[in-house]
Amino acid sequence: MITKEQRAEVIEKYGSNPQDTGRTEVQVALLTQRINDLSIHLEGHKKDNHNRRGLIAMVSQRRSLLSYLAKKDIMRYRSIISSLGLRK
Repeated sequence: MITKEQRAEVIEKYGSNPQDTGRTEVQVALLTQRINDLSIHLEGHKKDNHNRRGLIAMVSQRRSLLSYLAKKDIMRYRSIISSLGLRK
């Protein structure tokens, strides 16, 4: 679970201002943090299929956002991929 402080840090790091939650980079970073937390949970709870389905939905949403960003501005896409350590 992401705390308010962690969420604020991510928004501050990837957004242009503290209320900039709609920026694609912020959305991708928040989804990445939630995906990482849920992946850790699923390592210990292998039969938790409800959360696994949610994880797959989040990964799909992140992939869609990254595809949009790659089409719109390739430099922003490359910078977010490198800063988050994602594979492509």
